[in-house]
Amino acid sequence: MIIMSVDLGKARTGIAVSDSLEMFAFPKTVITEYNTEKLIDKICLCAKEYSADMLVVGFPKNMDGSVGFRAEECENIAKSLQQKTSLETVLWDERCTTISAHTALNYTNTRGKNRKKVIDAVAAVIILEDYLKYRQNRKD
Repeated sequence: MIIMSVDLGKARTGIAVSDSLEMFAFPKTVITEYNTEKLIDKICLCAKEYSADMLVVGFPKNMDGSVGFRAEECENIAKSLQQKTSLETVLWDERCTTISAHTALNYTNTRGKNRKKVIDAVAAVIILEDYLKYRQNRKD
């Protein structure tokens, strides 16, 4: 099954995709879009382009586990994606993924404009890797 993850941001949205064996996550693209409806359409196009069988949408809970305004927005977008694509769509806790993405880019010495271009896709990879580990552990 090919799983596509979505790291929703205010301006940029990262997209990552797994291989069909659900072993690896690959960064694919970053969508720059401020209009929610257009963003949803672009994510749906990505799902079709990458032959996604399932969507995992980052769910930005507060550090205390509560659900804030941004998490509610992500939940609404996830519902719209599920309706438009008919794909199973899962919300996945994404606390600290952007921090982890920054740490990963520090290791590769990715700075400046290059960093800004890829940080959201790297965060989407981290979300997807976390979800893939969960699925793998669930199968055992």
